[in-house]
Amino acid sequence: MSVAIRVIPCLDVDAGRVVKGVNFADLRDAGDPVELAHRYDLAGADELTFLDVTASSGNRETTFDVVARTAEEVFIPLTVGGGVREVADVDRLLRTGADKASINTAAVSRPEVIDEITRHFGSQVLVLSLDAKRIEGGANAEIPSGFEVTTHGGRRGTGIDAVAWAKQAADRGVGEILLNSIDADGTQDGFDLEMIRAVRAAVTVPLIASGGAGKPEHFPAAVIAGADAVLAASIFHFGPVNAISEVKAAIRAAGYEVR
Repeated sequence: MSVAIRVIPCLDVDAGRVVKGVNFADLRDAGDPVELAHRYDLAGADELTFLDVTASSGNRETTFDVVARTAEEVFIPLTVGGGVREVADVDRLLRTGADKASINTAAVSRPEVIDEITRHFGSQVLVLSLDAKRIEGGANAEIPSGFEVTTHGGRRGTGIDAVAWAKQAADRGVGEILLNSIDADGTQDGFDLEMIRAVRAAVTVPLIASGGAGKPEHFPAAVIAGADAVLAASIFHFGPVNAISEVKAAIRAAGYEVR
C-alpha cells in the first residue's frame, strides 16, 4: 500500500516573525507565524513545521510563547525545532502544543541525545533536521557522498558525511529525517534530487525533502527521487494563494497519492 505524500509549509521564525532568505542568508520578513499557520491549515496543508532559525546560533531557547499561539491555530500536526538540546526541551514543546520535535545541532554534537529522546517519548516524536551542503571538489575520503552536514543554521561545516549521519540517526531511532539542501535553499530552482536519492538509498524512515522548491512541478521530482513528504517556504509565503492545492495537484498528476 502506497503512503500518501504530505505537503508541509515551513515557518522559519526569527524574533517572533516568519522570515525567508536564500542559502540561509539575507532574510526577509514573511509575516506573523500565527496568521500564516492559520492560513496554511485552511489551505489544506498536511502538517506544519516551525523552525526557530536563530535559537542554536544565538544559544537560546525556542520561542515557546509563539509556538503555543501557533499550536492553538492549527489542527494538523505541528513539528517544532530550533534550540532542542535534551529530553526536557522536547517535553516542554509537547506540553506547549507541538506534536513532534526537530533536532539538528545538538544531535550532531552529542548523538546519544537521539537515544535518550526516543527512549522517553518514542521515535514518532523526533525528526532529525539535516542541513547538508555540497562540498567543493565533490566526494572525498572523509565525505564519500559529497554532502557535508552543517549546523547552526547552515553556518558551520562539521566534516561529517550527510548520508552516513542520516543512517546513524535512523539506526538510533529518529522517526523522520528532514533533509534540507543549503545550496538549494531559497533559490526556487528545484530540489537537490541527487541528495534526496543518496539519503533515500541509505535509510528506510520517512524522508522529508526541503530546499529549492519554486513551482508546483518541482515537487513530483522530489517524490520520484524518494521523498515521502515535501516541505517548502518561499512558494507558499510569496507565491499564489492556492499554492498548496497546486502542489498537491502536480503530485497527483505524477501518479502519487496525496493527503
